Amino acid sequence: MTTPTDTTPERVNGAELLDDVAATITRYVILPSPAALIAVVLWIAATHAVPAWNCAARLVIRAPQRRCGKSRLLDLVEAMCHQPMMTANASPSAVYRSIGLTPSDPPTLLIDEADTIFGPKAGDHEDLRGLLNAGHQRGRPTKRYNAGLNRVESHETFAMAALAGIGAMPDTIEDRAAVIRMRRRAAGETVQPYRVRRDGPALTVVRNRLHEWLTAHVDELTDAMPAMPLEDRAADTWEPLIAVADLAGGHWAADARQAALTLLAEQEDSAELPLSVRLLADCRTAFRDADALPTADLLQRLLADDEAPWATLGSGGLSPMKLGMLLRDFEIRSGNIRFPTGQAKGYHRHAFTDAWNRYCPEPETTTDDAGTGQAVPAVPAVPPQVTPGTASTPGTAQAVPPTQAVPHLTCEGTPGTAGTAWGLRAVPDLADDNNQTDCA
Repeated sequence: MTTPTDTTPERVNGAELLDDVAATITRYVILPSPAALIAVVLWIAATHAVPAWNCAARLVIRAPQRRCGKSRLLDLVEAMCHQPMMTANASPSAVYRSIGLTPSDPPTLLIDEADTIFGPKAGDHEDLRGLLNAGHQRGRPTKRYNAGLNRVESHETFAMAALAGIGAMPDTIEDRAAVIRMRRRAAGETVQPYRVRRDGPALTVVRNRLHEWLTAHVDELTDAMPAMPLEDRAADTWEPLIAVADLAGGHWAADARQAALTLLAEQEDSAELPLSVRLLADCRTAFRDADALPTADLLQRLLADDEAPWATLGSGGLSPMKLGMLLRDFEIRSGNIRFPTGQAKGYHRHAFTDAWNRYCPEPETTTDDAGTGQAVPAVPAVPPQVTPGTASTPGTAQAVPPTQAVPHLTCEGTPGTAGTAWGLRAVPDLADDNNQTDCA
């Protein structure tokens, strides 16, 4: 029998706790997809276990226009993440020093209106961009000369960071981030207005529960080697999130991996290819089944594509010289080739093969056992954190303690906080309690 004087730490059901975080978020904002919600929940949770991570994932919350809920989502992230530090208009030196005060337990950097910092009219913010890029990986301090002390000093950069703004962030930042593409709410979609003084205490309860749960498992998370569905930098970015999902167990382990694949696919589909890589991909289309093409024929096929940029490249469109310069970066060069019509300058197909495979490989179609979609790597077994057959610890299966009143979701047609176009009702296992409003 547990007595009030016992100091034994509570056992937390991680899956239920993450469900609570998801339900809390969807109470105030509508996410664009289930994958986006899963990524945000896991990113918030991962901020509470920074000492365990080798890479600090970035969270990019972007929207095409105003009133898409990006700032509201950042408000909720701020309320539930570990040691939030809102850095709007903060100088890079202030951010460096804030991280350096407690490098073993750094703050979580939050940047709203990031488009004013990195947008085309924002000017030079290379110091802040460099901090965000370097701080993605542990052990990448920046060096600064202190003239007053006549010495070079190291400033730590490693910290979790979330950015919200209109339009895309710099490629170097989005390449290190889970990217959430918000959109404006459709007619009839309503959410509960968020007020810090009224709703903040409930979110503080959730934040404290997350911190208690994850700090108790830092050693386990440090040694974790989750099976990853991604490679390279994307795997580095998502590893902390998937490690948290594996620790929680339940549906979160598989959902996290599918969310990683989904959001990365969206990111790659929307990314604008560098001009040289776009040329490689278009050359593959232009070659069709030919083993070799005269330069003139290759250019004619490239220029015939009305949706490609080649006809507008320069005053007369893509020229043989410009074509050669762009392809030379990939060690592809023209030569004298004998064609049925005679000898001419041209390109062999085999000269492109290595570059095509490296920079613009054709997508591989993989399916699961049912043949219905992308296969997700096997999820390692995770031991339950709550003994089967026992009740959950109080406070782990709800976002707000029973003693604290929180308004229900607003009824349909009631004005709410600007959000996006996907509602809680589409989230399996999370919507039942929150859809039972007093609107009947």
